[in-house]
Amino acid sequence: MKLPENLSQKLENYKQSNSFQKLPVFNNPVDFASDDYIGFSKSEIIFKHVHAYLVENEIFQNGATGSRLISGNHSLYQIAENFIADFHEVEAALIVNSDYDASVGFFEALTQDNDVVLYDELCHAIIKDGIEIAKAKSFKFVHNDTEDLEQFILRFPNANIYIVTESVFSLDGDTPNLEELILLSEKHNCYLIVDESCALGVFGEKGEGLIQYLKLHNSVFARIISFGKGLGCYGSVILGSAELKEYLVNFSENLIQNTALSPHSVATILTAYQQLKIENEAIDKLRQNIVFFNQQKNLLGLKPMFVHSKSAIHSAIVPGGENIKQLTEELQDKGFDVQSIIWPVVPEGQERLRLCIHSYNTEEEISSILKLFLDFLFY
Repeated sequence: MKLPENLSQKLENYKQSNSFQKLPVFNNPVDFASDDYIGFSKSEIIFKHVHAYLVENEIFQNGATGSRLISGNHSLYQIAENFIADFHEVEAALIVNSDYDASVGFFEALTQDNDVVLYDELCHAIIKDGIEIAKAKSFKFVHNDTEDLEQFILRFPNANIYIVTESVFSLDGDTPNLEELILLSEKHNCYLIVDESCALGVFGEKGEGLIQYLKLHNSVFARIISFGKGLGCYGSVILGSAELKEYLVNFSENLIQNTALSPHSVATILTAYQQLKIENEAIDKLRQNIVFFNQQKNLLGLKPMFVHSKSAIHSAIVPGGENIKQLTEELQDKGFDVQSIIWPVVPEGQERLRLCIHSYNTEEEISSILKLFLDFLFY
């Protein structure tokens, strides 16, 4: 059966505007696209430890399904959440099924009719979806612009105001002035919420994230972290006070209604965190590769093309849907897995090539992809 006519036309419009995308086919290309910054998704150590942990503790026998408020809250949840809370130096951690569930469940439960949510315009689409579903009024402020943000705050002197940003933006890898955001939130009694998904495994002595690295964790109302990036596994966590956790357990429909993660999934999360706590080599190698990437980019005269970033994510602005499509295809033909960001994710004329640096990339791979990028632009 065919699609309805309006949906077929919508699809055709995407094809005509160079916005159409296909699911990628992987033939072992050089990875500059995935968010698996330190290679945990392919870690044999984690795989073996998860299996051994489940067998040793006979946790596989306690695999009843259901929401966490019924039969799904197996004992491993408490062990994992206590470990994560200690790792992130926070009162409580609440594991949820996915980054989408974390965003929707958090904002839907927390915000009320008279509340206001102010979010950075470049927050991830999942964060925006959660805010849109919420009861509160919401407004986006100019990217990393605290003056614009404060103008919004002053419009709502009697409301509970939630400020939402990312410590490392998933689009371009840049960071806000977190110290200034904290001062602003304290000045106006706002609640600061920071998504740390792209900072986990990258910043901090043990990869604990940018907030802790800057020692700002006690000044943030809540942190939301997806495990699908630095940890290379499924699920997310909300970090905050014990009271916040109690509130979400009682009022978050996503937690109340969803089937809980399996013991195997929670064991994978716990094992990945345990490995992160002792994993020095991969984190150090990632940081070396980030420095090398920035050095090579500058030596080749490409710095003006790229958004400033000291994270694992680097974006080069290549205006024009046809241009970015051609560049992406050429790099893929040369064996590099890369990702282009096109309209409607970004405005027309702001198309970009998004590169993710990993601990397992070699300096030769980094040099090669940057030289190919240079060749495309100037030859």
